[in-house]
Amino acid sequence: MYKRIFLLLALLSLTSGLAFAEEPQLSFTEATDLTLFGKVFPDTPNPYERMDFERFGGWEEKDISLLEMSSGVVVSFRTNSPSIWVMPYFKKLSGDLNSGRSVRGFDLYIKKDGQWLWAGIATYKTDKGKEDGKCRNLVKNMDDSMKECLLYLPNESKMISVQIGVESGSELEKGEIPFRHRICLHGSSFMHGVCTGRAALTVPGFLSRMTGLQFCSLGVSGDCRMQPQFANALAQADVDAFVFDAFSNGNAETVRRNLFPFIERIQQDKPGVPLIFMHTIWRERRNFDREHDKAEATKIAMADSLMNIAVKKYKDVYYIPSNATSAMHETTLDGVHPGEWGYYLWAESVRQPILDILKQYGID
Repeated sequence: MYKRIFLLLALLSLTSGLAFAEEPQLSFTEATDLTLFGKVFPDTPNPYERMDFERFGGWEEKDISLLEMSSGVVVSFRTNSPSIWVMPYFKKLSGDLNSGRSVRGFDLYIKKDGQWLWAGIATYKTDKGKEDGKCRNLVKNMDDSMKECLLYLPNESKMISVQIGVESGSELEKGEIPFRHRICLHGSSFMHGVCTGRAALTVPGFLSRMTGLQFCSLGVSGDCRMQPQFANALAQADVDAFVFDAFSNGNAETVRRNLFPFIERIQQDKPGVPLIFMHTIWRERRNFDREHDKAEATKIAMADSLMNIAVKKYKDVYYIPSNATSAMHETTLDGVHPGEWGYYLWAESVRQPILDILKQYGID
């Protein structure tokens, strides 16, 4: 008897809870009708991709696949809705072993008292057929004041559509680009954001929020070796400065072969624009793997040697140190990539040197 009464009460409680948790009526707006930023090349046929493959050629299949990913693309909007939702359609969902919150997740920040604060996240699984068009909540139970919002798109997935949902009757409008100037940050998986816990926890993301300057991400995981096709495209980029993580991929030979032609090709069309190269970070895999340590040491020695020549040979070329390692050497996730704490340390290590150089060019 008591068991039946308990079961009945449990069912009534569950039914009441479901009714109370009923989702509000929502209205949706495509992100392209709001404000998109964070791209080195703003105008691309697919607005959620990072390269115009029709305008620039010479791409390898791997280049195209990586540049189709939405890493670094941000949606800026304002709303007074008590809750914010996202409804995406994917060209491809990443099945990467890294955090799904980063490679397949949407990361929301809202400004509060002049500071960008994390507000919410919506993560998707790997089955495109089941996940396309799924509406998921980013944040709820807010007041109805007007808020400035930034939504970071997934680092390693490919988007066809991103729709922002707000409660019916609420306002949703274009936001401003809250960061000044346009600085290209081109690099490896380190700049792409591999092994971050959330999409906003990348070096470009950290630097933008730290400095108020817009660091546009062109990270290409495993594929940044200063190849001619990238130099040709970057030479046409409408940016105020370049920052390069150019020595993390490849080997000593690719550094030797590509560095000077890469600099010269960009400077051919971008005279007087600063080119800031970052020293690559210590990879913790080197601690005990002697073969890996030797290869890294050889590559870095080549980069150091050539950059010592480059900063004297070419005007407007700089070489700065970087660090993504804590005093305890506990920031790596897989021996190659840092986790988000390591990426924060990296951004902080280069923040002031980059600002000091940019200030010489009136970029502040």
